[in-house]
Amino acid sequence: MSKHFENYEVVYGAHPLIELLKAKRRSIIALYTTKPVPKAFDRLAQHLPKGFKSINYVSKDVLDRMVGTSEHMGVVAYVSPFKFVSKVFDPAKKPFILLLDSIQDVRNVGAILRSAYCTGVSGVVLCKSKAAPLTPAALKASAGLAEHLDIYCAPSLKHAVLELKRAGYNFYMAVLDGKDASTYDFQQPACLVIGNEAIGITKDIRGLGQAITLPQRSTDISYNASVAAGILLFLMSNKLKALK
Repeated sequence: MSKHFENYEVVYGAHPLIELLKAKRRSIIALYTTKPVPKAFDRLAQHLPKGFKSINYVSKDVLDRMVGTSEHMGVVAYVSPFKFVSKVFDPAKKPFILLLDSIQDVRNVGAILRSAYCTGVSGVVLCKSKAAPLTPAALKASAGLAEHLDIYCAPSLKHAVLELKRAGYNFYMAVLDGKDASTYDFQQPACLVIGNEAIGITKDIRGLGQAITLPQRSTDISYNASVAAGILLFLMSNKLKALK
């Protein structure tokens, strides 16, 4: 990265950049695309600030090198840093939240955030340690919808859980041997916890909430973490009337 942009972040793909501009929480500093411009560019251009001139035309190879992937749809931008929430959520204002416990795959993080936005989640808690960060790939996997979410980044899982417990949230732990989530009567303020792809929810916190599970055909298989999260978020959202 050029020293000129070392204090900024990279976001790529038309959808993430369009949602970033629609959210109006941060700004595009410099935009890079190809010539002729890709099909998605016209949709993106409609959301650029009036008079925006920092558009740079480069080859696709340059864009590939900028982001380390070819999945950029021909648009890459340097943007102002993501604005995380500075303190834990207030249950009265954020009655339905999500906590990610050591999710490792950035694409899973992004897909889960996408589902969180669609189901009316009012806040998300990520942890700085032992978890995938909110990378450009995660933002792209969220289709840019992470830009609309209030996200708190706790220093550790233990810190996050203690703070949320103190605030009064009811914890619902996604596991393989809990109550049937499709019929469970969830109560607000609610915090759904999604665990690590390999080992699930950290043992130290598993007993701090109600264990819930999704019905499946065999106990020796499981849903992908992001798929399970999407289904559980929908079930909880419906029960809690989060979209009303």
